[in-house]
Amino acid sequence: MKLLCVCGLGQGTSLILRMNVETVCRDLGVQADVEHMDVSSASGVKADYILTSNELAQSLQGHSAQIVIIDNYFDLNEIKSKLSAAVQ
Repeated sequence: MKLLCVCGLGQGTSLILRMNVETVCRDLGVQADVEHMDVSSASGVKADYILTSNELAQSLQGHSAQIVIIDNYFDLNEIKSKLSAAVQ
């Protein structure tokens, strides 16, 4: 499974989200290739799931990946809950 963590510039916020998503995946026993990038790059990358903010999700409509909206990139419980719901 391929997951993309997306923010506006693909440097700071998406990297934080990626590290937290990797932690959650380990906790859930989910094997995933997790990458972080900017919203423009993400639009051309094949993935199963894209984790991003509500604002950026609008820019990714039409992407083949399922979009998972994360409100707080630091909240492991939110990430775990939303990712678990999406994957099942």
